[in-house]
Parts: sequence; structure tokens; C-alpha cells
Amino acid sequence: MTMTRRRLLETAGSVLAATALPRPSVSAAGGAPPIDEKTGGISPVMTTLSEYISGASGRALPAAVIDHTKYHTLDTIAAMVSGSELPPGKAAFAFARMYSEKTSTVAGSTLLCGPIEAAFVNAMLAHADETDDSHAPSQSHPGCAIVPAALAVGEQFGIHGTALLRAVTVGYDVGTRFTMTLGVGGFQTEGHISTHALASLFGAAAASASAAGLTPQQVRWVLDYTVQQTSGTKAWQRDTDHIEKAFVFAGVGARGGVMATELVHHGATGVEDVLSGADNFFAVYGPHADPTRLVDKLGSQYEVVRTNIKKWTVGSPIQAPLDALENLQKRKPFDADAVRQVMVRVATSEAALVNNRDMPDICMQHMVAVMLVDKTASFAAAHDKPRMQDPRILKAREKIQLVPDAALEAQLPKRIAVVEITFADGSRVSERVEAVRGTAENPMTPEEVVAKCRDLLSPVLGAPKSGRLIDAVLGLESVKDVRTLRPLLQRS
Repeated sequence: MTMTRRRLLETAGSVLAATALPRPSVSAAGGAPPIDEKTGGISPVMTTLSEYISGASGRALPAAVIDHTKYHTLDTIAAMVSGSELPPGKAAFAFARMYSEKTSTVAGSTLLCGPIEAAFVNAMLAHADETDDSHAPSQSHPGCAIVPAALAVGEQFGIHGTALLRAVTVGYDVGTRFTMTLGVGGFQTEGHISTHALASLFGAAAASASAAGLTPQQVRWVLDYTVQQTSGTKAWQRDTDHIEKAFVFAGVGARGGVMATELVHHGATGVEDVLSGADNFFAVYGPHADPTRLVDKLGSQYEVVRTNIKKWTVGSPIQAPLDALENLQKRKPFDADAVRQVMVRVATSEAALVNNRDMPDICMQHMVAVMLVDKTASFAAAHDKPRMQDPRILKAREKIQLVPDAALEAQLPKRIAVVEITFADGSRVSERVEAVRGTAENPMTPEEVVAKCRDLLSPVLGAPKSGRLIDAVLGLESVKDVRTLRPLLQRS
């Protein structure tokens, strides 16, 4: 196992020769590699790296490199085996055993799995489109990660309905406060980190820790493991199928939060205070943030109350324009053919999110065109991608002008929209929506919420079961064990 000096030098020479790949240049400004337009905007760095990784299986290695690889592999296996007797290994074993358990429900299916997988899958389902709730002050969609996390862990421990409600509530309080403390817009723009991923992760961690009944010290450790899983960049904005968006907004947060809870529940310990001291969370993500904002009004200002329920199953920036169009239709009904132009003004950053997107439910121009033609915007229409090529929709879409408005940008997180319609006869009407239907300022009625949910549930579960599920959730205080909800959540 020993190496001579000559063999060591041979090894070093072989490694250098084997890795003598072309090195991409680095620009002097900011250290960012230049973009090569010939490769469709892919940088030389990415080109070199991806080609190296892709071709690794067909590339021969020097004998000395092979020897080193063997030794490092053996060394790592030995560490694995010996670590099985130590506390981290035992905690990991307890955690791994959960994967064979079938404790938590996957909604809309007959599947059962462990709480981590159930939380992840249900979260992906919850943000599979633009139906779920949103919290404007934190720029997040809290429910899609928090509720699946609380449900999954709640089933594991057989908690009662009231405990589930409390777990969900605390998830909303904690997750949203993390991004609000960091500064939301500025933090997201400067760091390119998704506020949606961060709020969901901490919200799911808080909800699952509550559902698991962890001690204060255990909760501190959960937050420590949660910090170590912070991730998610704004690259989701380039997703055209809503899959990565569901992963970033919901799936990864629910999974990470429940994973942190399960690790601690099964014996893992951690740093006592990851929010202060050396290399703490704020030193990395918010060096100028005031950590005390995390607990400001905690227990008196409940963020679930400030969270919006969407009337329209479309992206949040499209909500107000659809409200405006509906109001105009009620005031003076009109047909799409009578319209010459529709001018839609929204905040600058909001316009960028929904401007001519490939997904129908996040495309402002498409959904406004649907509203003109159908006089409503149904769930089915918002998810009918082929209809984006419908000649009648395309004709209506040509009349729509989206205008980014700096004055409305200054009003964020309040999502205000101004819609002005010019008719073929030259007459004009306009509508300004200050408070979107479903927000705290303009809430939907209980009947509206139930009607929306019934429309979404019935095609999957059937009308009778949907009715029973709605009744059960609205009467959670009387549910003694949340596992009794399973038959109602599952597909027949």
C-alpha cells in the first residue's frame, strides 16, 4: 500500500496529462465565463464540463489513477462500515427503515409510502399548476409544501385534526417569515435564490416538527438540518412544463422539511443555533437582515390569514386582470369580436413573469384571450395547451397589449392591474383592480371556496366522496386521527 517517490511523481504526471483539457477563459468582470453564441448561449465552461462528464465512461485512465481510485473507494467503504456503529450511523439506519413503511397517503391515488416520499409527491401534486394559494408579502406559495408535510407526518403519528390545523398554521407563520426577514425582492434578485423554495422548506420543517411533537431542542436541530438543505434558484422561470416549478415551489421544500424532522426524531443531533454564531444562516443568506423579524408579531399576526386563495387557477399576476375583465363584463356585456384592443397594465416584474409564456396558465396574453372568448377562465381552459393554437384564441390574443408599469411595481406586494378596452366603435372602458378576489383585502366567500374545491375534486374522486372530504376537512376539530381521512383522499 506504500508508494515510492518515483511512483508518486509518475502519478502526478499521469494525472496532469489525463486532465489537460482546454480551459475556458474567464472574463475580468465578475469572474463569469463568457457566453458562446455558437453553442446556443451555453458557456465554454459548461460545454467543457458537460462533455468531460458525458465522455468519462469511454475515456481510458492511467494505471496510477486507477490505483488511487481503488484505494479511495476502499477507504470510503471502510468508513461506511465502521460508521454503522456510531450515533450518526444509527440515526441514519432508523431513518432508512422508514422507506419500507407504508404510513402516509398519496392523494388522488391508491399509493401509500413513507412520510418523506408522501410529502414530496403530494407537494408536487399541490403545485402541479397554479391552483394553490400564495402569500404576497413573502413571495411564496406556502400551502403546497406545508400541508403535505403536516399531513404526511400527522399520519405517521396519528395526530388529531386540531393538531394538524396547528401544525399547518405554524408552518405558514415560520416559512413566510424567513423570506420576509431576508428582504424578499432584493434578496431574491441579488442572490438569484427562489423565495418560493426557501419559504416552503422552512414552512414544511416547522409544520412537520409540530406534527411530530418535537421538543424545543429537537426543533432547533430540525432548523439546523433545514438550513443545510436551503436551495432553489430563479432558474425555474425558464421551466416550460411546470415540473421544475412544482419541484422548486413545493416538492423539494416538503421533502426537506420532513426529512429534517425525521432525522431528528430518529436520533440525529445538530447545531444548537444555526441562526447565530459562526457561519450562521443569516451570514450566508442575509448579512444585512434583522433576525428579530423572524419572531416579530409571532403568535399575534398569523400569516395564513394574509395568504391568498386563488379564484382563478392561473399565475398570480394574471388574477387581477381577469377580475377586471369579469367586472367589465358584468357592467356591460360584450363579445370578443366587438373588441379592438385590450391594454393590460401590471407591475414591471409581474409582467416579466407572465409575458407570452409557453404554459397557458402562466401566459397573460393567452388567458386574457380566453377570458374574452369564453367570458370566464375555467380550470380546464387554463390547462388546455393545444388551445393556445386555436384560431379564435389567437385572433383575440392579437388584440392584447401587456404594459409593464413602474408605478404599479412600486405598489408591490399589492398586485394591482388596470385593464382598458377599446371597442371597434371607438368607445373605451377601463377597470382598476386594487384588491384581487381571494386576497385578505377582498376574500372569497366560504361558498366560493367550497365551489372551487368541489370543481377540482369531483373529476378525480367523484362528487359523493368529494363532498365527504370537504365536510371532513371543514370539521377537522372533530377528527380524532387524521389517518381516517385516507379513504377520502384516495382514488376509488
